[in-house]
Amino acid sequence: MATPVEPPNGVHYQGKHYYSMWQTLFEIDTKYVPIKPIGRGAYGIVCSSVNRETNEKVAIKKIHNAFDNRVDALRTLRELKLLRHLKHENVIALKDVMMPTHRRSFKDVYLVYELMDTDLHQIIKSPQVLTNDHCQYFLFQLLRGLKYLHSANILHRDLKPGNLLINANCDLKICDFGLARTSNAKGQFMTEYVVTRWYRAPELLLCCDNYGTSIDVWSVGCIFAELLGRKPIFPGTECLNQLKLIINILGSQKEEDLEFIDNPKARKYIKSLPYSLGSSFSHLYPNAHPLAIDLLQKMLFLTLKEGLV
Repeated sequence: MATPVEPPNGVHYQGKHYYSMWQTLFEIDTKYVPIKPIGRGAYGIVCSSVNRETNEKVAIKKIHNAFDNRVDALRTLRELKLLRHLKHENVIALKDVMMPTHRRSFKDVYLVYELMDTDLHQIIKSPQVLTNDHCQYFLFQLLRGLKYLHSANILHRDLKPGNLLINANCDLKICDFGLARTSNAKGQFMTEYVVTRWYRAPELLLCCDNYGTSIDVWSVGCIFAELLGRKPIFPGTECLNQLKLIINILGSQKEEDLEFIDNPKARKYIKSLPYSLGSSFSHLYPNAHPLAIDLLQKMLFLTLKEGLV
């Protein structure tokens, strides 16, 4: 639970009050009453709270020492710049950004989001039964949110079950835009080192720098397969192993199907892998609806010219 504490320097700043959660100090605006911590990660700590002006429940994320690491600071800035312009039922809403008490001592960032109950990763690993209707509804919302992002020329670049928040009504919202970027940015190198490995598209694993919206669609396909099978479809231990797992299931490709690989070494590596006939998705997911299998095949396709974008 949130415990009220005195400020570390003994000075109470106007409009702020202080709480301790998980041995971490929260200096937050007085209009927010924290309830309890609900999550911890490399970024910091998230707590549930109530906005007593509106009586709305929210989530407050504290990013500790947000400017110590340049990469982390850029991720925070990227999320702020994007979310302030996004408004969609299936994209997490950024409600507020708390102003620091002093510019010179400004080191922690407090972001306020709408509050959700859990994420898709927790649901998948739980004993909760997931029917075809559940899977269809989750996928529909994910694709709806993704269509909105792509229509705004935004690539999320880190879609995975843990970045899909769910509430008690099974409403789904895409979150964590720290790796997102616009797809039409000019003169910027499109780095391959994005997306958590298990959900990383082949063109990223193969060091292609000309990727587009298809990388997000591939991630959605991996998430969809995980919903159907209750486990990751490509749980690679490292990048080369990840490629082997993909080839083992999708099968070896023809020479002309590898034209999208613009890295000669990567193309040579793919050709060196043992021949594989692949596995049938209907065999891997025997209880899935035929239309679900058909859609999965269109999402998880190794050849860019054939896959969905």
